[in-house]
Amino acid sequence: MIELLAPAGNLEMVAEAVGNGANAIYVGPRGWSRRRDAFEMDDAAVRDSIRIAHDGGAKLRVAFNTNMQSREIPDLLRRMETLVGYGADGAIMTDVGAIAVVHRHFPELTIHASIGANILNNADVAFYREIGVSQVVADTKLTLRELASRKEQLDVGIEILIHANYCYTYLGKCWMSPYHRLERTIDDGGKDLFKGSPNRGGLDYRVCLEDWQLYSGDTKWEDHVALKNDAFFLLDDVPHLIDLGVHCLKIQGREYAVSLVGAIVKFYRDLIDTYEAHPKGERFDLVPWKGRLAAIQPGRDAQRSRGTQALLAEGRIPVAAIRRH
Repeated sequence: MIELLAPAGNLEMVAEAVGNGANAIYVGPRGWSRRRDAFEMDDAAVRDSIRIAHDGGAKLRVAFNTNMQSREIPDLLRRMETLVGYGADGAIMTDVGAIAVVHRHFPELTIHASIGANILNNADVAFYREIGVSQVVADTKLTLRELASRKEQLDVGIEILIHANYCYTYLGKCWMSPYHRLERTIDDGGKDLFKGSPNRGGLDYRVCLEDWQLYSGDTKWEDHVALKNDAFFLLDDVPHLIDLGVHCLKIQGREYAVSLVGAIVKFYRDLIDTYEAHPKGERFDLVPWKGRLAAIQPGRDAQRSRGTQALLAEGRIPVAAIRRH
């Protein structure tokens, strides 16, 4: 059975996602997971999330998907030991060195390579498999044919984003956010953060969604340049992905309202279950599903727009002092 993986930015969202049929939940340990700390969790909350997920028959994964400095690795291993002890079912990671060292210390832990690992070809997959990764997120630009080739040739789980962003650059690797603001801080737990750089545990200020113009010297070439960063719902390909045998369909959105995440999870749960029960070989009608999805999208778009406006405004606030260490 294909796995439906849902986000959770708080305990209420964990319960909502599990209650609406998610097979697995992912949460972010505070300071380590590319989100504002309001949508991350301290160790006690992760422990409670694991309990809620397990009580509902779901798995719980922790996202340590920032890039790390050498001196942060010991703290990473301490945090991982704590969360594995609580019963975490897996880790979602980006940093190559961190993946390798976590696998050496916790060889039984399931490790998933995040979208930020930018795994584009089968040679990439083979490399990550060698250092301990058992499941990889496919780049959003891969075709079904490319996915089929990967499925046939490689002994690795394939994870597909069904609610995320189409980005003009590589998802999870963008360095545009510090264009406005980059503030280096140390959190209460001693984690080195760079506000303005989600790659290092700070915020993504979504600078790409500003109103850009293109100049060559003093000559303006374009009045308006749109840098693509569109949120999407995947629908038409879901039946094909199920038939292909991919292992996991992933929803992004820890920053959204609990009710919205619940509605998205329920939509995909119902779609997956209905398609899997549908007689093979008979045409599956997606029209009613498109109508149902159209009812969810305006609320998602409104929340994303408000969140983006707030981030852009915050990104313009001057940094009073940058701490240097």
